[in-house]
Amino acid sequence: MRKLIAAMKISIDGKTEGPDGNADWVAAWSEDYDLTAQVDACVLGAKMYTGYESYWTAIQNEPEGDHWITGKPPTPGELEWARFAARTPHYVLSSTMESAQWPNTSFLRGIDEIAALKEKPGKDIYLMGGAQTTATLIDAGLVDELRLIVYPVIAGKGTSLFSGTQQRHGLDLQKVEQLPDGLVSLIYASAT
Repeated sequence: MRKLIAAMKISIDGKTEGPDGNADWVAAWSEDYDLTAQVDACVLGAKMYTGYESYWTAIQNEPEGDHWITGKPPTPGELEWARFAARTPHYVLSSTMESAQWPNTSFLRGIDEIAALKEKPGKDIYLMGGAQTTATLIDAGLVDELRLIVYPVIAGKGTSLFSGTQQRHGLDLQKVEQLPDGLVSLIYASAT
């Protein structure tokens, strides 16, 4: 069975974004979890997908331009992800969305369809969020692995990655890696 791997960049207090809806502590939105070779599909929630589609479409259309999240031109890692994402199927968990401009985008109407996607042949699946979708899928027992890059900042108010979880979940630590600039990479396997 394919693994569903959630990967997020968070503050040390577990926030995926600050009170303004942005994670301004994140310098680049490249795929920094070593997942690209391992996955062949991406899953996002509807709220996350809207910004994702806008950001990555802008990078594809204007690779030298400044972009709205970072205010800077894309990094080499972001350009690499934009190319990968353009050819990779994306699945949006939404009961209401009917259309998307991003190529290779389909809609999943419930978590049972994510369970069915995991049963199909292929590589692993990258769950990129948002926080509520990730919490829902953790509670449903569908997330097999959690990869976090923790930034050395206390965000305070904002969206917590785990505020939407309704139950306790055990995790098995698989790997810890200290990254430049005080960042830490953590990889956990689901213990349930």
